[in-house]
Amino acid sequence: MAILIASDLYRFFHTREFETLALRGVSLALEAGELVAVTGPSGSGKSTLLACLAGLDEPDGGHVEVLGKRLTRQPEVDRARIRAEAVGMLLQCGNLFSTLTVAENILLPMRLARCIDPVRIAELLFHVGLTERRDARPGQLSGGELARAGLAVALAARPKVLLADEPTGEVDAGTEARILELLRRECDAGTAVLIATHSPGISSCADRIIRLRDGRVAHA
Repeated sequence: MAILIASDLYRFFHTREFETLALRGVSLALEAGELVAVTGPSGSGKSTLLACLAGLDEPDGGHVEVLGKRLTRQPEVDRARIRAEAVGMLLQCGNLFSTLTVAENILLPMRLARCIDPVRIAELLFHVGLTERRDARPGQLSGGELARAGLAVALAARPKVLLADEPTGEVDAGTEARILELLRRECDAGTAVLIATHSPGISSCADRIIRLRDGRVAHA
């Protein structure tokens, strides 16, 4: 059984007299241990898709299931519980608490899941290239460092599904290679990984690529 299933997702945004069709009938399924890249030009619907898959945004049509549990159009308390149990999410911003250090931010989801593991914190910091920044606070980090710290937070509690929006933005080739190694290790442990990316490096290492164009899955 697929860990995550999205069926015929539609999402519309309205601004005065204009309507933006962000998603138009997108369907997909993620299996355990699979690394999937979602590609497409800016504005193609990648970030909107990830938000709907995580239950952070409600599609206007279609639905999402995680581990056989319906996520779409459920009370927020139920969606939050499913996310806490199964989903790690890296957004484009807002992934860290400003009053906590990088290491403390990684520790927080471990505390909530009652799976505190100092060794895993050190490993995550190494793979995202932030070992020497473990005691820094978000306000002291660059944009690329914030994204990498957010990825470590998303992976902290060993989620069944990782949804990551541009995890290798603003990094050098060596750091991207370490991040790809980390993601592959998580897949080998059974995590389903879905990454919205512009990176050719991630796309070349993915088991499968989903290409979006104008809110639709492009089949050619």
